[in-house]
Amino acid sequence: MKISFRRLIPQTHSTSGTLRNSFDRRSLVVGSVQGGIGMLLAARMAYLAVFENEKYKLEAESNRVNLSLIPPRRGWILDRHGTPLASNRADFRVDAIPARMTNVEQELTTVAQLLQLDPVQRQDLGDKIDKARGFAAVEVASGLEWERFASVSVRLPDLPGIVTQRGFSRDYPNGPSVAHLIGYVGPATAEEYQKDHDPLLITPGYKVGKDGLEKVFEKELRGKPGARRVEVTASGRIVRELETREDTPGQSIKLTIDGGLQDYASRRIGLESAAVVVIDCLTGGILALCSMPAFDPNSFADGIGRLEWKMLNEDDHIPLLNKALRGLYPPGSTMKPMAALAFQLHGVSPDERVNCPGGYRLGRRFFRCDAVHGSVDMRSAIEHSCNTYFWSMVHRVGYDAIAPVARLLGLGQEFDIPVAQQRYGTIPDAAWKMRRFHQEWSAADSLNASIGQGYVSVSPFQMAVMTSRIASGHNLQPSLIYGQPKPFGPALPFTPEQLAVVHDGMFNVVNGHGTGRGSRIDINGVLMAGKTGTAQVRRMISRGHVADWKSRDHSHFICYAPTDAPRYAMSVVVEHGGFGASAAAPIAKDVMTYLFDPGKAWDTLLAMEKAWGGTAQERLDARYRQFVAQYGVGAPKVSAEEEIEKAREAEDAQPPANAPQPAPEPASPENAADEQPARAPAREDAGAGPAPSNGQAAPNISGATP
Repeated sequence: MKISFRRLIPQTHSTSGTLRNSFDRRSLVVGSVQGGIGMLLAARMAYLAVFENEKYKLEAESNRVNLSLIPPRRGWILDRHGTPLASNRADFRVDAIPARMTNVEQELTTVAQLLQLDPVQRQDLGDKIDKARGFAAVEVASGLEWERFASVSVRLPDLPGIVTQRGFSRDYPNGPSVAHLIGYVGPATAEEYQKDHDPLLITPGYKVGKDGLEKVFEKELRGKPGARRVEVTASGRIVRELETREDTPGQSIKLTIDGGLQDYASRRIGLESAAVVVIDCLTGGILALCSMPAFDPNSFADGIGRLEWKMLNEDDHIPLLNKALRGLYPPGSTMKPMAALAFQLHGVSPDERVNCPGGYRLGRRFFRCDAVHGSVDMRSAIEHSCNTYFWSMVHRVGYDAIAPVARLLGLGQEFDIPVAQQRYGTIPDAAWKMRRFHQEWSAADSLNASIGQGYVSVSPFQMAVMTSRIASGHNLQPSLIYGQPKPFGPALPFTPEQLAVVHDGMFNVVNGHGTGRGSRIDINGVLMAGKTGTAQVRRMISRGHVADWKSRDHSHFICYAPTDAPRYAMSVVVEHGGFGASAAAPIAKDVMTYLFDPGKAWDTLLAMEKAWGGTAQERLDARYRQFVAQYGVGAPKVSAEEEIEKAREAEDAQPPANAPQPAPEPASPENAADEQPARAPAREDAGAGPAPSNGQAAPNISGATP
């Protein structure tokens, strides 16, 4: 049986009306959908145009207008006369921002060619780029002539990571003379940026204080940034400048430092490794705080390269150490004026005489003096620097009677002055030795300490404070900020007669037949009083200028002038300079001459510098050229800033005073005079024994904190 499927399918009949109605329904649905979408788009456009107007207007404006910060000009650092020690100079500079570079090597090669950088400069630039992070700017070159600056400016569309700008750079007119005092500036590190995320820290051309007063007064010197709005094209080309808001310069800092004296004293140190500190005895103002050799803060501000770091790091005169504040040395016989005051406080008559047969016997040991002085009293013991007298007296009164007076006069102390770091040194006594070494204080310790040897270590700055207090008779407080003097301080617990004994002894050291007579001055009736000192660095190996440099004694001289009305007090320390009379005293003589007759002092110095090979800056530049010629681009890669920080951390990470450590061997001065004729003309006391050593020859910067 066959089934017809046609019968199962219903038959429909479409008319023109039916088709028209079906099209109208479909058109309505499609139209409704399209209308809904249109309404949504219109609503969205209305929302963006009305409610989001400010947002997109700002974004559009930012595409058209470039807003950049203008680094603030740092405040100046001035000396007491208003002369700049750190200032700003107008500058054409080029910086690189690594995060914006599309082809680092190509862009660096191009800019190096445009700026005519030599291979060493090109290598240093690559090192800086490698160490940079994110948008931190890296200085390519500064102080450019207009032609070279313009040659880079016209190529900026091809160098997306390079920025040219006209601004201000830090300038240190006296260069190395103020390096340790003023410090230097440099680009902010990633760690510094992470502390506050201030966009100013990654602004091209902006630098922060890295050391010295630049670091201490960073907030005051910083100032407030300005801003610049310029219209740019899509490719970043500047069309026109729209608006500029000037920066607000930082606050200037005025110091008690005499800039001319600072420069003269630093240059007068010459080829030595030394420190000079000068203090005003009337106000306590610090007039000079010199440490040489030093570095050029102008080159540090740009970021030093491999060769410059190698040159500084390999210098055995340690140019990165501020010897005036952080160098610690056994003071030798410069302790004797202080000891004489302590003796008088404990009943010793200055007229009592002691016979010096050439030494002092303690038990079975014989401590040799440097000469047979015969019968001496307190004044002549200071004048001739007779160790026997001081050994005899300290054995009677005990060293614990001297230590408090040493601290009273400023030794072993830290002072309230705005410097980055100071070091205490050590003024030992019985309690200190027990804490430090768990040993009893011995009579031999007293003999050593009484003449500034053994465990004693002080800084040149402390010695200058001691001298100013002895000269003035007051507890003078040193100050560094001009116009903010410290209180003059009460009178010291010494009678005028007791001070006069010490003053007479120091006067005769220079103006009589004493150890410093070769450094006598007489400028319009102005005379100087002083005390020489020679301190052993090691057990008796060599004396004076014999053998290798690091085995020689440290040379000391303290002084004040005028003798009848003290105005200036000074300390000079020459590392491994030999006898105090032959190395430190001549420097002090010329620096003191500058204070009373600058013209005469400059004539002397300029003649010396011709023999030395020029000024400190000229010698530094010449030595760098030698390193360039010798090593070229072969110096090892190193992060100088990180290495400097490590070195300072190592200095600070010394064990506390009560940390258990082995005590140094007792000094054995009985052979001290065997190495030197007893009556050498320039000879003075050599000290009873070596200072404790930490294994480093120079300088001893590891003294314990009391």
